[in-house]
Amino acid sequence: MTATANWAQTGGQPRIAIIGAGMSGLAAVVKLRRAGYTDITVFEKAAEVGGTWRENQYPGLSCDVESHWYSFTFNPNPNWSHRFAYGPEIQDYMIETADKFDIRSVTRFQEEVVDLTYAEPIWKLTTKKGTETFDVVISATGVLHKPAYPSIKGLKSFAGPCFHTARWDTALDLSNKRVGIIGTGSTSAQIIGAITHKVQHMTVFQRTAQWIAPLPQRQYAAWEKALFRIFPFLLKLSYHWKYFMFRRVFAPATVGNKLLQKMISSICLRHLEKGVPDPELRAKLTPTYQALCKRLIFCSDFYPAISRPNATLVTEAIEKITPQGIVTKDGVEHELDVLVLATGFDSSAFILPTKVTGRNGTDLATVWGQAPRAHRGVGLPDFPNFWMLEGPTSPIGNLSLIMISEHQVDYVISLLDEMRRLRLNYIVPAQSAYEAYNDDMSQQINKTVWVTGGCDSWYIDASGQPNLYAYPPTTYLKDMHRLDLAEFEYGPPPNRIAAE
Repeated sequence: MTATANWAQTGGQPRIAIIGAGMSGLAAVVKLRRAGYTDITVFEKAAEVGGTWRENQYPGLSCDVESHWYSFTFNPNPNWSHRFAYGPEIQDYMIETADKFDIRSVTRFQEEVVDLTYAEPIWKLTTKKGTETFDVVISATGVLHKPAYPSIKGLKSFAGPCFHTARWDTALDLSNKRVGIIGTGSTSAQIIGAITHKVQHMTVFQRTAQWIAPLPQRQYAAWEKALFRIFPFLLKLSYHWKYFMFRRVFAPATVGNKLLQKMISSICLRHLEKGVPDPELRAKLTPTYQALCKRLIFCSDFYPAISRPNATLVTEAIEKITPQGIVTKDGVEHELDVLVLATGFDSSAFILPTKVTGRNGTDLATVWGQAPRAHRGVGLPDFPNFWMLEGPTSPIGNLSLIMISEHQVDYVISLLDEMRRLRLNYIVPAQSAYEAYNDDMSQQINKTVWVTGGCDSWYIDASGQPNLYAYPPTTYLKDMHRLDLAEFEYGPPPNRIAAE
């Protein structure tokens, strides 16, 4: 099959490739079809849809965004079992969405994209099964999909099971095991809360104390779910209410509202005092930076778990890993049977390590280095007709990524509509617009808690700044529906170009 350069001129269908069948990829297929774009092929490296919810299977996994808000607008779910859904249920929801909207019929599973090369005005897409051509490529690989492993002397020497949280060994029985976990982020907090009471001993290696807020978890009653099924408008009301509350509290706090920052800090400190009765342990768990500087953790199980007699919090830096366990800088060897790496992901990867080559041989990995940026989170100069969902500088924070993805798909659709209306064969962010946008982000980000809060976080890349959207999320979502062609370069199609 081939892509043709004059699809917009003739009113035909652009051939669209979507890379990834996770949350963003599913949203893209449904919304593109509804907008009239039906020649779609999804390339998925794994054997199932779901993305991060397929990859992560660790104990205690749940979402920190409320279920009714963490749902597709085109597929509201009245049957969520809890206010904050657990991982397996979210994965089931992703599978149900794929089946309901016939997404599998256009998805090629276990077919990883290894190369994308722009051959004006089409893209050559290569997998291990061969090369095809497409008019438009949409990267839906997500933000956090490439596990980051710590650079610690002796890591490979550990004699027992050792794995990253995103590669959890579900067959492993942890009962009567001495478990060590490196890291105290959201994933670690959930795991510690879920398994500490089951293991012989839990040793937690903490580099930085975290701000943790209680998770107001609860199970929905059967009558509540019945009401949501009978009266669908209640689901819409719940969706928008939860977004409204986020807008009024967390969003302003991250971009500078001092009063709300203090309020959130107070809530977290009360949670810490209530959950950790030992003053010495509580002191070790008290952060020395402003709340929200790092991603806020919502977890009600962590403090009771770390306070158990069979749990130890280690704040000494790690010197090395041995076959028997971990040696800290004070010379103590902590003997372990199992070592868990809760060390996060490479937040600068995005579509990489796929090789992407744009106009004039421009290499995406070289352009980005370790500080990826994009125009409005979706596009790049020198990469025509190539769009990203949840790309660099997209809002992250505690906003629902499903909501972000849907709005970004709408933005891509508006670009395709303009291509059809103006009979274009390419459209690409102008270098000047890209630089102006990111210069503005660079200046504005210095006013946010991610910079002023006095912490180091995974948000910060090689530029020395957080790779985040610097204004309130509402501004970004509105901008996704205000396409300005002055920010782009575009050109008319040749008579016809058939790809190889």
